[in-house]
Formats: sequence, C-alpha cells, structure tokens
Amino acid sequence: MDYSSTIHDVEDPAGDSPWGNSPVSSPSRNNIAAFNPASADAPPPFRYNTQSSNGLSQDQPASQSEEFQRPGTATTASGTENGTEASGTLNTSEVQSQSTGAEPSAGEDGQSQAHSQQHNQAGAPASQPEQEQHPPKPAGPQYRLQAKITGLERTGKKDPILRFDVHTNIPRFRTTQFRDVRRLHSEFVKLADHLISANPEVFVPAVPPPLTSAGAGTDEDEIRVKALMQRWLNYVCGNEILMRDDEMVLFVESDFGYSPMVKKKQPATGVRRKILKQFAPPPDDTPELADTRPTVKLFYLGSMDAGHKVDKLVKARRGLGLSEADYGAKLISMHVQEPHPGLANAYRKLGKVVQTVGDYHAAQATAEATTIGDPFQYHSQDAFIVKESLTNRQILIREFLQAQEATRSKLNAADRLKASSSVRREKVDEAITALDDARQHETYLYNKTNRVTQNLVQERRKWFSRTSADLRLSIREYVLREIEAERRTLALLETVRPDIRSIDGSGGLSRLGRESHPTVRRSSLAASQGPKGDSWSGVPRRSDATGRSVSGSLISKVSEEGESEESTEVAQGRQTGGRAGLKGVSEEDDEDRVDARNAASRLAASTF
Repeated sequence: MDYSSTIHDVEDPAGDSPWGNSPVSSPSRNNIAAFNPASADAPPPFRYNTQSSNGLSQDQPASQSEEFQRPGTATTASGTENGTEASGTLNTSEVQSQSTGAEPSAGEDGQSQAHSQQHNQAGAPASQPEQEQHPPKPAGPQYRLQAKITGLERTGKKDPILRFDVHTNIPRFRTTQFRDVRRLHSEFVKLADHLISANPEVFVPAVPPPLTSAGAGTDEDEIRVKALMQRWLNYVCGNEILMRDDEMVLFVESDFGYSPMVKKKQPATGVRRKILKQFAPPPDDTPELADTRPTVKLFYLGSMDAGHKVDKLVKARRGLGLSEADYGAKLISMHVQEPHPGLANAYRKLGKVVQTVGDYHAAQATAEATTIGDPFQYHSQDAFIVKESLTNRQILIREFLQAQEATRSKLNAADRLKASSSVRREKVDEAITALDDARQHETYLYNKTNRVTQNLVQERRKWFSRTSADLRLSIREYVLREIEAERRTLALLETVRPDIRSIDGSGGLSRLGRESHPTVRRSSLAASQGPKGDSWSGVPRRSDATGRSVSGSLISKVSEEGESEESTEVAQGRQTGGRAGLKGVSEEDDEDRVDARNAASRLAASTF
C-alpha cells in the first residue's frame, strides 16, 4: 500500500465504502507472510542449520520425539549417539502444534490451508477440467479497516483533537461503522508505541508531529497535519498485522480517551540494550536485513544532520529579512533630507522595496522550514524506529541462540543422568521437565524469529520505496517554492528600476557615469517575470552585432524556428565571406568575442 496515498485514490473492487471510494481491500488472511510461507518448497529467509536446532529438524518421525536424545549439535561423545541422534529433533507436526498455542489464529489458517491443499491434490485428476472452467474462489473473507480524518480541533499550541470515521468488517469490532471518533494526538502516539513493541515484525511509521513550521492556526498547518495523519492511518489500517491488533479495537471503540490495556516493553531497554549494541551482531542468514541496519543508521544520522542545517538556514534567512526591513526603513528616512527630487524619490521607493524583500525572505524561510525541514526531521524519527526494530530482531536472534545452548546443556545433563549407575526418580522427572521446557522455548523462539524475518524482508522493501517517494515529493515541493520565491523577489526589484533611471535625464544610476548611448542601445524597462514564466535572456536576438552585444531583461519574442533560421543565415553569411577556418568549427564574429574592447560595451548595457 502506498504510504502517501489518500483514502480516495483507488476504487474498491470488493464493495462500496461509506465514503464512495476507499483503498483496495487487504489481501486474504491466508496469504499473510507472517503466518504462512509462500510455498512449501521455498526456504525461509531465516535459515539456520536444522542439524543444530536441537529438536527442529523436520525429517524425523514423530514417534521418536517422545524420548530425550542427543541432537547433532551435542559436542560430547555418547555410546548411544549414532543410534538415537535423530530422535532428539522435533517433527514438523510438533512445531506446528506448539506454535498453535502461541498464535491460534495463525494455526487455524495454516490447518485449513493444508487441508484444502490435500483435498485438491486428491481430487486433481478428476476435477481438473472443472477448475479450468471455474476459477477457485478465495477461501476466507478479506478483512478491511478504513479510517478517514474529518476534522482537526486545536486550542492554541496544545494537543490537538483529531476527528475521524471508521469503517471495518473485522469481527472483533462491535459494529461496522464508527462516526466522529475523537482522539488526542498524544493518544495516537500511545497507540504507535504499543504497536511498535507488540509487533516486532512490522516497521510502524512514526506519528507525524501535531504542529508544523507553518505555524499553529494557519490553513497550511491544518491541511498538512490532516494529510500526514491520514497517511499514517492509511498505512496502519491497511497493514494485515496491525489491523488485527487488539489495541486497534480499543482505540476505536473507547468512549472516554484511550490508554493501552497491555503495556509491552522492548526486548531490552536501558543499559542492557546499550551493552548489546556494542557487541558484534549475531550470525544472520538473511543478508538483505543484515545490510539494512547500517544503511538505515546512516540515513537516520544524515537526515537528522540535514534537518539541523535547514534550521540554521531558516534562522539565518529570517535574520536577513529583519536586517533588510531595518535597512529599508533607514533608506526611507533618507529622502527627507535629500535636496535632489529624483534621488529623494528613488530613496523612498527603494526603501519600500527593500522592506518588502525582507518580508519575502521571512516568508521564504517559513516555506523552507515547512517543505524540507519538517520532512527531514520526520524521516529521521521514522528511520530511528526502523533501526530499533532491526535491533530488536538481532536481540531475538541472540535469544534464540541462547535457547539452543540451553537445550544442549539440558540434553547433556540427561545423558549424564542416563549414564550414571544410580538414578533417582525425582532427578529423572526434573531432567525431563527441564528438557521439555527448553525445547518448547526454543521452538517458540524459532517460529517467532522465522516469522519476524519473513515479514521484515517485505517491510524493508516497502519502507525503502515509501521513504524515497516521500523525499522526492518533499524536494520537488521545496524546489518549486524556492523558484516561486526568487521570481517574486526579482519581479519586485524590477518595479523600482524606472525610479532609479528617472533620477536624472541621463539614465540615473544605471549609466554609472558613462556617456549616454543611443536610444536603440538602451535596454527596455519591461519586466522579466510574466504570466508565461521566466525570461532567462530577455533581449530579443538580432542579427547585427549591436543586438548581440546587449544583454537585457525583455521577454524574448522570437520563436525557436526564427532563431534557427537566423543562425542558418548567419552561418551562410560567414561561409560566403570567405573566412578561412577549420572544418566543422564555426568561428565567431569579432563583435561576439569577449575581449577588452567588447567587455566595456557589454558592462555598460547592464539592466538594473
């Protein structure tokens, strides 16, 4: 699902929503990558050696797993090792039965899918023509959870209230439609914190800030906050795993505020987490995720540094605007004591223009902070969450390896107990119980690690595409706003050009004390910024040398075909003139060459 898409972008093929158009419905529940692999033959992304899994091999019969025996990872020798080594592993059915207790919904889906596959394989030869005529229908319902923000209530700079409507067909909700749900922005943050801790297999995006650099109370601020929060809701409600979280039901259905019922913490916090980060990462069989964390960390630090530099740029530009406003006021005050009427009028007009330019620069600083500063800060927070999620996966892998070591130690203790001459019944029961607990814990961590790895591989691709698309849009908007601001400033400065030239009869300050050129050589007073865009070289091109030596700011009225015809005629004239030169190299006229003679003429035709 596109993170930047709104709720009205795509038509809903599954049915009509209460808002006309709604996002595409979520994929089938049986296709969740977190619970069921794509195919039985495809190896999982998290591939550990099954011989060293202490009861996780899938090639042994289930009848032998009742006895505790040595796995292939045991390092000590035993007389019965070769005969009973394989019996210490768990069968696939045991793994599925144990994982069913931890995740009942996943087990039900997996069993129904396996049953349907067996039934299809048994009746495949007889029903193959019928299947070609009638394609199979989806097994389960397509669950959807859609939310649309309808309003934003803000009192000053306090925590704003967001109003939204919810439409869903998930059975856990008591109804299908919820109108005018009101939640504080801080409650969205609480929900996001819970989702991050409770779903380590998902990259939960950071919650957008409640206030933008556009300023509280402005229309742009309200539009941006609502759009960003809508994007966040679209992603959370469109994710197959997040939409089924129990806290989503409480978040929507709570009457008086929201607070998470189950507060889950990170796998490791505080000093222990810092110490674990200092160690080398554990062995990882998924290079796509192993290489992601350093990249995300660099992006996190780079975006944070870029955001700080944009803040410095904004402060400097606002200071420039204040200085220009003060300078313009002083220029205006100079016209009072100026005896020359033309110069006094120029002081007054120029001072007002400089003051307005200062206001433009202040507005440009706000636009820079809004269009590029805020996105850098947001993506820095988002990358930090992704980095910590990848760290949680590494901690989970460490726990899985420690569980393997614990199972090995329990098996070694059981071997020593079997080899001893005097065995007490209490010790045997204790050893069997400890070994069963170790195996169950290892199996649980194996399934969890495998599920987290499979989902994070998909989440990584989504996050990379989502982040790159958001940054491209932010940079595009920033560039357009910068061009617009510079064009507005240039058009304002050109308005004072007639007042500067009308100081005296010789052209005012634009002549810089030189003699007055003929009228045909003077540049026009036409503005370079028009409704059709910017005029990069405003002087109409001419075939004579005089026109080519003048640079001005008129909008060019000569079309590209005319320019090509002119260049063709000039080239023909040069060839007929008998000028010698190299083949394929067109020499310039003497008037077009930038030398000491033409440089003064070009500078004298400046267009201030």
